[in-house]
Amino acid sequence: MAWISACRVEDIEQEGVVRFDHAGKTYAVYRSPHDEVFCTDGLCTHEAIHLAEGLVMDYEIECPKHAGVFDYRTGDAIRLPACRKLNSYPARVEDGAVLLQLPA
Repeated sequence: MAWISACRVEDIEQEGVVRFDHAGKTYAVYRSPHDEVFCTDGLCTHEAIHLAEGLVMDYEIECPKHAGVFDYRTGDAIRLPACRKLNSYPARVEDGAVLLQLPA
């Protein structure tokens, strides 16, 4: 799988999330409190709501509709009604660009 440039790291607030659409799929790209970057599926597994509209707290994302919570480092669902984990994808920063390794 190739690395794809999603955005600049400064486009994501610290403890923030942005939406990235690629090849017909939506992803959520996070910047942690320690300036690490992570990527997961962009839709909540409970009801397909865009997670980029949710609230980031430390290493967790809260879905904006029903307050289900995921650990965005692993994709694990950690609070109901979210009960199925998100897929997570490799992410890194290179020369200020956020690069993602996504399925074709």
